[in-house]
Amino acid sequence: MDCVYTSLRRRPEVSPATAGEVAEVVGILWAHTTPKDGLEHISGSLDSDRVDLLLYFLSSEPTSPAAHGPLHRAAALLTRGHQASPALKRRYLPPAGAPCPQADDPQRAKA
Repeated sequence: MDCVYTSLRRRPEVSPATAGEVAEVVGILWAHTTPKDGLEHISGSLDSDRVDLLLYFLSSEPTSPAAHGPLHRAAALLTRGHQASPALKRRYLPPAGAPCPQADDPQRAKA
């Protein structure tokens, strides 16, 4: 199992955290995960300007040519969730260092 520590930074104009914010972020990420992510568990905590997350992934098979490492999978999941969720877009800045969405699509990567 691989563990990735990451954060979503709150937009400066957004008010401080609410009691259910971590649960809402975790739920949004679970709603946008895919089987190829290999996500097993998410935990989180609040800070004044961000939500901190621990993402636990199944270790990928190192000999698989299509396998992405845990950092790539975490960045892809955060980006996917942020792009799809109005709540995350309103409350948080886009994830830093996110992979290009076409990188996960072999058909688009060849074009």
